[in-house]
Amino acid sequence: MLEKDDLSVIYVKKDFISENEIRWCPGCGDYGIFNALVQAFAKLNIPKENFVVISGIGCSSRLPYYCNTYGFHSLHGRALTIAMGVRMSNPKLSIWVATGDGDALSIGGNHFIHTIRKNPNINVLLFNNEIYGLTKGQVSPTSPYGLKTKTSPLGSIDTPINALKLALVSGATFAARALATNIAMMREIFIAAGLHKGISIIEILTNCIIFNDGCFSPFEQKSTKADNTLVLSNNQPLVFGKDLNKGITFANWMPKVINFINDEDKKNIIIHNSSNNSNIYFEILATLKYPEFPLLLGIFKNISTNTYENLLLEKEKYAKENAKIKTIENLMDGGDTWII
Repeated sequence: MLEKDDLSVIYVKKDFISENEIRWCPGCGDYGIFNALVQAFAKLNIPKENFVVISGIGCSSRLPYYCNTYGFHSLHGRALTIAMGVRMSNPKLSIWVATGDGDALSIGGNHFIHTIRKNPNINVLLFNNEIYGLTKGQVSPTSPYGLKTKTSPLGSIDTPINALKLALVSGATFAARALATNIAMMREIFIAAGLHKGISIIEILTNCIIFNDGCFSPFEQKSTKADNTLVLSNNQPLVFGKDLNKGITFANWMPKVINFINDEDKKNIIIHNSSNNSNIYFEILATLKYPEFPLLLGIFKNISTNTYENLLLEKEKYAKENAKIKTIENLMDGGDTWII
């Protein structure tokens, strides 16, 4: 990562916006995600030519066309495999993957899990609208039980995938969730992800106004969002509500929402620690489901560990330094040759 003084150009967000016409449905949450992303790019103090945006197939996957960066629009479910190849070819690049709940968790589910466990330095924006939008409204891996669609006219009978929990149990070193309507929160999460060394998974709940309109309205409406969402803040208690008088605690090893009146009651509220060494803690947070619990937003986990590319380079260096055969001459004179 370059320091600010190393840059000869100070970027603004329009430096990262291409000349291509942006073509999402009017009112789509993807506009907000794009806006937050180009704002974050301008703040990351990374040379513009070092950004790469990669996508698979879906509404989210239009993103590379709209970013004035290098990029790929790849195959359905295969964006992370392309990103891994780019990562290993050039360690200087800042790599961003745009993918959807169908693209990442259905046809790309295997790549999602195994890319995460390798921990490459890649940032994954998972646009989750709980539906297949581009292909006209079929059930996706994150669609809620009972959702009626063209492919489930009597209601879906599938158990939805919890994207963030899957990322965490697979070993994500950075995990976060945001609403596409909150540009300021997304921007700050994207900046933190860009500074993180390792895999970053950001689930973004984005409304599909055509095929799944209003699915996140309890968390977006001014009259209800304070009681229905909780914004994670590092080293701060898990409190929420219009009067900030509700919190999450543990009772008999189980999470529980309580109302508190005074500071004595507040002592029982869990203090969030995004660098906690306990994977169980993060998985419990990701498991909490509305309406029993508020929707948790913000950075769940942000820990430092060695990346896949660094480990591979260390292995290559060791192999070269300890190899008995270092040159063609060594090979030819090694004894295992025949004259014909």
